[in-house]
Amino acid sequence: MATAVDFDALQARLAEAERALAGGGGAEARRRVLEERARTVAGVREEAEVEAVPVLAFRVGGERYAIEVNAVFQVLEARGLSTLPAAPPWLLGAMVARTRVVPVLDLRQLLGLEAGGMSDLGKVIVVERDGEAFGLAAESLEGRLEVPKAGLAPPADGPFAWIAPDRLALLDLSKLTAPTARAG
Repeated sequence: MATAVDFDALQARLAEAERALAGGGGAEARRRVLEERARTVAGVREEAEVEAVPVLAFRVGGERYAIEVNAVFQVLEARGLSTLPAAPPWLLGAMVARTRVVPVLDLRQLLGLEAGGMSDLGKVIVVERDGEAFGLAAESLEGRLEVPKAGLAPPADGPFAWIAPDRLALLDLSKLTAPTARAG
């Protein structure tokens, strides 16, 4: 967790180091002052860092969700989606992502959200899990976020890894299953 930095004390230490450098004292004194300055600056950077999870945030069904950035293969416009005859309602269709044909899932159906029309879905987030790629249809993208680990809560139920204080829910792709597979 980040700690408060006393910038006045830091500036005083750096000014003292500048005076020592200006006053001479030889190469050894100069090296000691420069090493101390480097430790001081490095310590401030370490204190300021906050552990965070990089995610791609998006909206679907009026709710906010996220996927870890390292699982994202590509983001595409939904207009390239081809429907599949006799497909279950949670399978919107398929599209090409970097020469791969990938199925596109309707998170509204999978998560039990209010479903709108196909025109509500503007983006497809192609993810990869265990070597398999598939798309998740989204209404809109919020973009990449760094979510601080502090305050993340485990979910009550569902295909989620955690929920942030601002209600952003991270999807756990290994728990995301079709409604028929969950019921049986």
